[in-house]
Order: sequence, then structure tokens, then C-alpha cells
Amino acid sequence: MALATCTPGKTRIGWIGTGVMGQSMCGHLVDKGFEATITTRSKSKAEGLLAKGATWAETPKQVAENADVIFAIVGFPKDVREVFLGEQGALAGSKADNILVDMTTSQPSLAEEIAEAAKAKGVFSVDAPVSGGDVGAKNAALSIMVGGEEEAVAAVMPCFEAMGKTIKHQGGPGAGQHTKMVNQMLIAPMMIGVCEALMYAYKSGLDPMKVLESVGSGAAGSWSINNLGPRIIKGDFEPGFYVEHFIKDMGIALAEAEMMGLSLPGLALAKQLYEAVKAQGFGRKGTQALMLALEQMSGIKREGLTD
Repeated sequence: MALATCTPGKTRIGWIGTGVMGQSMCGHLVDKGFEATITTRSKSKAEGLLAKGATWAETPKQVAENADVIFAIVGFPKDVREVFLGEQGALAGSKADNILVDMTTSQPSLAEEIAEAAKAKGVFSVDAPVSGGDVGAKNAALSIMVGGEEEAVAAVMPCFEAMGKTIKHQGGPGAGQHTKMVNQMLIAPMMIGVCEALMYAYKSGLDPMKVLESVGSGAAGSWSINNLGPRIIKGDFEPGFYVEHFIKDMGIALAEAEMMGLSLPGLALAKQLYEAVKAQGFGRKGTQALMLALEQMSGIKREGLTD
């Protein structure tokens, strides 16, 4: 029998991780009418969802016991392993035909491991990391990169459509994670360019916001320049995506590249620079905080671009 398509009022969802992005993503599903059981490390971060009618669970296992499709978006691969495969993890509380959906950016090999463990229990697994940051999560405009069996992906598609604008099934288990590595490889060197260009604009006496208006709609335009550029100029380094998580992603990509025999010097340089940002104490700031490290290297200290 084919898996049932996720339907508000019928399909019970579970959600693990209500941080910067997870709270908005789960909120869209609740707003669509899905009954939700949730858990997260700090219950205070779930208050908004609980106020909307979501039910609290103490563990990922309890979430799964009360859900048909279980989503998670957490921090690091060790967290993914714990919430899905741990003694109190979602797989332990799942029954046949449940679907586990990991929306964390994590290791492709771990996605494959989760899929194998799930299959042994008659459970389906989908890896579906996202791009778009806090703005994309709030606006239900995320890009969702999906790996997993076609049947499970099709069943979960209505949920993805409630959270994102661009949803592409890339292949089997781990394919979504590999695609997200491509995404991060594109963003990392781009952020160097964004920050260096804004420093140049400032030092040459230009108005950085006017510069963005000119270049943002031309060949140099990008999501990073148009969304994070204004934040940098205003001195807003709060996270849409944490520096420490970006470093984790780049580490995964470099490790995968090494196994493939690829040399990625641009990505390696970006990771080194972001390690400097973290060393300065800005690991929990947004990726645009790269500006703080580059400013220090150039001896630039000006209002609106320092923490």
C-alpha cells in the first residue's frame, strides 16, 4: 500500500528543534492545520508554537510515538545522530510507515546510515536540508534539497510546499545533503567578496547603501549581497544562520571533497577566515559577521560595522 500523502487534519507531525529557523518552519505547518507534537533543547524556544496549539514532548522518542511524520532541524551531526538514532531518539519511537525527515545540514554518510536503520524497522527516511536562512524560513520561501525514496518524498511534499518555494528531489538517501554542500561551497567564497567589496566602498568614500542599489540588480547581484549586505552596513550581525554552523558545513564539504580527491582552495580559505570570526567570539553571530574578522585584518573600525 502506498504511503498516505501528508494532509492537514489527518497527518500528525512531529518536530524536533525550534531554533532560528525551526520555529518558523514548524509554525507554517501548524498554521496549515497540522497537529504537531514538538520538542527542543530549551522549552522556552517552543513557547510560540505551544501557544498555537502544539503539544510538548520530553524526548524525540515521545515525539515520534505521537506522530506520523517526524521532522528535525538541529545543530550538528552528533545532534542529528542523537535525535534520530539515540536511545531516546525518533526512530526508537517510530512504527512502520512513519517518515523521518532531517532538515539539518549534516553528513551525507549519516543520512545514508539513518535511512538504512529506518528501513530495517519499516520506517522511511528523507534528508532535506534547506537554504534561505531566517528570512526564507519566516517567509516560507526556503530552497529545500531532498534525498530519499520517491514514495516518501512524494508523501511529504505538501509539508515541504508549506515551508519552501523551490523543492527539488535530488536522488536517493544523502543526495539532499550533497546538494547542500554545493550550496555552501557557492556561498562561502561569495561572502568573502561581499565583505571585501563593502570595505572597499567604505574606504573609497562611497555610500555603501547606494552602492548596493547599483550592484545588487546587476551581474554582481546575489541573495547574499541583497539580504546580508544591508545588515552588514547597519551593523546587524544577529544570526539568520550561525557562524559555528557554517564552519561545520564547510568542514563536512571539505571532508567529502577529500574523499573524492578534489582540491577546493577557495572553500578552505573561507573556512579559515570563519574560524577567525569564531576565535574572536562571534561563533553565534550570523555568517555576515565575517566582516568583523576582515575589518580587524584591515584595521577598520567604524560605527555600524563593529560589534
